[in-house]
Amino acid sequence: MKMKKLNLSKIYSFKCGKKPNFKREHSQIGRQGYSRVVLCNEQQDRFESGFKDYADNSVRSTKYTFATFLPKSLFEQFRRVANFFFLVAGILAFTKLAPYTAVSAILPLAVIVGATMVKEGIEDFRRKKQDIEVNNRRVICHKGGGNFESTEWKNLKVGNIVKIKKDEFFPADLLLISSSYEDAVCYVETMNLDGETNLKLKQGLEVTSSLNEEVKFQDFKAAVKCEDPNANLYSFVGTLDFEGQKYPLSPQQLLLRDSKLRNTDFIFGAVIFTGHDTKVIQNSTPPPSKRSKIEKKMDKIIYFLFGVLFLIAFIGSILFGIATKRDLNNGIMKRWYLRPDDSTIFFDPKRVAAASVFHFLTALMLYNFFIPISLYFSIELVKVLQSIFINQDINMYYEELDKPALARTSNLNEELGQIDTILSDKTGTLTCNSMEFIKCSVAGVAYGRSVTEVEQAIGGRSELESIDIREANDRKEPIKGFNFIDERIMNGNWINEPRADVIQNFFRLLAVCHTAMPEVDEETGRVSYEAESPDEAAFVIAAREVGFKFYKRTQNSLSMIELDPVSGNEVERTYKILNVLEFNSSRKRMSVIVKDEHGRILLLCKGADSVMFERLAINGREFEEKTLEHVSEYADAGLRTLILAYRELDEEEYNEFDKKFSEAKISITVDHESLIEEISEKIERNLIVLGATAVEDKLQNGVPECIEKLAQARIKIWVLTGDKMETAINIGFSCRLLRQGMKQIIIHLEMPEIQALEKDGGDKMAIMKASRESVYLQISEGSKLLSASKGNSQQAFALIIDGKSLVYALEDNIKSSFLDLATRCASVICCRSSPKQKALVTRLVKEGTGKTTLAIGDGANDVGMLQEADVGIGISGVEGMQAVMASDIAIAQFRYLERLLLVHGHWCYRRMSTMICYFFYKNITFGFTLFLYEVYASFSGQPAYNDWFLSFYSVLFSSLPAIALGVFDQDVSARYCVKFPILYQEGVQNVLFRWRRILSWMLNGFISAIIIFFFCTKAIGLQAFDENGKTAGKDILGATMYTCVVWVVNLQMALAVRYFTLVQHVAIWGSIGIWYLFAFAYGSLPSSFSTTAFKVFAETLAPSPSFWILTLFVAVSSLIPYFSCSTIKMWLFPMHHERVQWMRYKGKKTTDTE
Repeated sequence: MKMKKLNLSKIYSFKCGKKPNFKREHSQIGRQGYSRVVLCNEQQDRFESGFKDYADNSVRSTKYTFATFLPKSLFEQFRRVANFFFLVAGILAFTKLAPYTAVSAILPLAVIVGATMVKEGIEDFRRKKQDIEVNNRRVICHKGGGNFESTEWKNLKVGNIVKIKKDEFFPADLLLISSSYEDAVCYVETMNLDGETNLKLKQGLEVTSSLNEEVKFQDFKAAVKCEDPNANLYSFVGTLDFEGQKYPLSPQQLLLRDSKLRNTDFIFGAVIFTGHDTKVIQNSTPPPSKRSKIEKKMDKIIYFLFGVLFLIAFIGSILFGIATKRDLNNGIMKRWYLRPDDSTIFFDPKRVAAASVFHFLTALMLYNFFIPISLYFSIELVKVLQSIFINQDINMYYEELDKPALARTSNLNEELGQIDTILSDKTGTLTCNSMEFIKCSVAGVAYGRSVTEVEQAIGGRSELESIDIREANDRKEPIKGFNFIDERIMNGNWINEPRADVIQNFFRLLAVCHTAMPEVDEETGRVSYEAESPDEAAFVIAAREVGFKFYKRTQNSLSMIELDPVSGNEVERTYKILNVLEFNSSRKRMSVIVKDEHGRILLLCKGADSVMFERLAINGREFEEKTLEHVSEYADAGLRTLILAYRELDEEEYNEFDKKFSEAKISITVDHESLIEEISEKIERNLIVLGATAVEDKLQNGVPECIEKLAQARIKIWVLTGDKMETAINIGFSCRLLRQGMKQIIIHLEMPEIQALEKDGGDKMAIMKASRESVYLQISEGSKLLSASKGNSQQAFALIIDGKSLVYALEDNIKSSFLDLATRCASVICCRSSPKQKALVTRLVKEGTGKTTLAIGDGANDVGMLQEADVGIGISGVEGMQAVMASDIAIAQFRYLERLLLVHGHWCYRRMSTMICYFFYKNITFGFTLFLYEVYASFSGQPAYNDWFLSFYSVLFSSLPAIALGVFDQDVSARYCVKFPILYQEGVQNVLFRWRRILSWMLNGFISAIIIFFFCTKAIGLQAFDENGKTAGKDILGATMYTCVVWVVNLQMALAVRYFTLVQHVAIWGSIGIWYLFAFAYGSLPSSFSTTAFKVFAETLAPSPSFWILTLFVAVSSLIPYFSCSTIKMWLFPMHHERVQWMRYKGKKTTDTE
């Protein structure tokens, strides 16, 4: 393919063919927000006195610098309450209050905080490397005297002149001065900004277009006055002061940083915004901070445990005070070994209050093992590993576009298993956003025999007819964007139709009214098109296939080849482009004004039926009734429609419009866009309707099956679309969102009384009041209908509401009733929804229900919805990457949502819930043994275990199995997750992380601690422990209890695991093995270092049979309560996954028997 060089500098100007008459300077320039002054081709130090410095062109995306890393990252770590608590405890460990050494207290905290900081540092270093790579890119810059030299991006200054070559990125926001094309146009790819692959056309001012050689910049001087840095990618207000004249600047002259120059040999540009002032960096705001419900609840559990910790310490201190006071009574010493008559303040019976306060602080430090120090780090690590598994899932890899799933944040993995409501866009999300021209209505006659997916889904045509049409379609090579079959139109047969003149105007309009760019293959002569939207491409392709081939666009004209009905030969037609009135979401239409070869000035317009029919002339409604009828039929078939109309302008009327339009274009004020729209509105009147187009946006593969499976999982699905109600309803049937037998509750404002008010030009307030009352009445009637059928559990309801009604349904006094009705329906469709309404509906569902919401979309209009939802899923589709960049997780096809939620969501929720509960269990088991021993030791503040045993419990001997469970465990296989979607409800109902289950795990920890403590103390308390007749001391008892704790918590994990892998075996048995190795190695160190653990394991515990017997007995005894309760519960009150496990076991057993 070779792109022909085109002269296009006037195409996107609203006035073409003459120089604009600039009468007054931009009214906003110089005011607040519009104060930037750029002196082009001059050094910064030569700017006028007092002129402020601008940002340099280096960028930094890192969170830290070398100087701020340590203080800032430490601050981030100790913002967490648990970490701050352990820090305070570590500081207090340096005092005499500490029940253990300071080093043993600080080391675990240092390991956890250090590991997290290293992780943050590595992530930030990667960002630093990316920054260095970007900042050191090379660009050709003017150094003076017409000499251009290569320099690094970071060295660019505001006002520099740069030369960018083909396929290079723009290093800053540049003012386009000239290009390799004679009229200063260039093609730009903005994929890095908005993800769109369609090329954008940019154009420099005509006055600078001749500066297309390096030597011409030797004496170039100009000043730009423009808006201050801002985040709006699609606006730019400024003036160019050049050779004593002022020229208006628009977004057409601005080349944005990180865009790429395409299909243009080179451009020259002046640097306007640099570094962090550029629009792309201004847009780099972090997405809204989202935390999962489990993580929020975990914080409450931590606070609860803090409460338990303080309560136990408080009670212990009171009992300690009572016991201390009794130590010395009339000179009689009760606990003589503490020497109460000559004691320090910590045990002084005469200063009981102070001693109790000090004991309280000691107890806080001793019992801090109730709080799992490694929990936060372990969760972060597990979530990162879970995200890697999601990213590498081959079943969510879209080979056609080479796009895997991408978890852009790991914070919300478990949230994927708790989705109650999905709010989905339609176009590009449920559908392909790859439009095919399939039908049309021209002069009141319907053309096109192809069958749509919706018609096939609802039985709109017989199976035989469908087969015949498909066979006819197969005979020709398929053409992307064109699936139109009708022998009355094709192959030039349209000239034989009764209204051939209207058909000719219809397809001429399709070939002319657009902004598409032609690409001509010089070898084959085949013309293809680069269009701004799939719809526009489909229209130009349809015109080409019917015989109206647009093939060339020049500076101010458009050329096409068409069949002349009179001569029967192909002839070339050329139209002079006068104005292009572009499409936007508020206008809902696009127009071009052209002059044909006969000198006629024509306005050609295409737009939505909601805005087009009201603009028709009285004598232009000949085909209105039939066209409306056909449009309704097309909507029923799930097609997107546009109305085509035109009018002929006389010279005087056009000149008047042109004058006002030119003035509006160059006088840039705050309301400049609305001024342009107002003038356009006046010319786009008295139109003559030609007909309507109908394009099909096919459903993505697997969408119906995915929606059906999600519905079986009892996930509510809402579709928020901009389509007409009829189209949305029929798409709903084709994708199985709506099912036969489902009762539809339709809320709309097409009521006779409201229409009468609107036609009579009634008072606006009266219309609003009537509309509000109508919506409320319809919502109330819908609620009554649902209540009346409450006994019929088989009857499902669907709610369909249009955009006008939605405005009132979202008002404060109605929205609760609307939400109540909507949540009781199985499916909800909101039609004609604006982007703002999508976000408001999402917020209403999220805040009103308190349940987890997921929004999924693919376009810029879905960004608000994605950011508002608990989880935002971006589809990397045709509409660009705006949705993906605003999302939490990106997938390539809607059908992957089934696996993402039902498999990964279910697994992640179960893993995270069980892992967190286990962390609390193991720490309570360990911490409560310390409390029981202190009670046993008369609240002396003496720990049961060696200092380093305390330190390494969470770090070495109990956390690895929990991490392995969080990453690898599966209650059921992926196949069974999909086969039994009801399993998903465990997450929606949060059955695995309710307070009842959390407290039951904690209770299990208390029970395990009691069994371990009392069995150990009773078993080895008084009798001889070794062959020499020695009894066990504190050191032997502590080491024995510690061994039992390690065994019990790890075996408890083995019982909790549902899917054993090698990793789980290594983690569980390895943790136990590491304890024995540590006990032996640490005890072998000199007594000055190993202190109370010196030779305890090697010489005392290991040789004693009673130690091994006791360990086994205690471990089994401690697990019996959990095992018994789990067995009874599974038999009498099984959960969904337990039923599936039992079914799988019985099925496997039957197979083995056979």
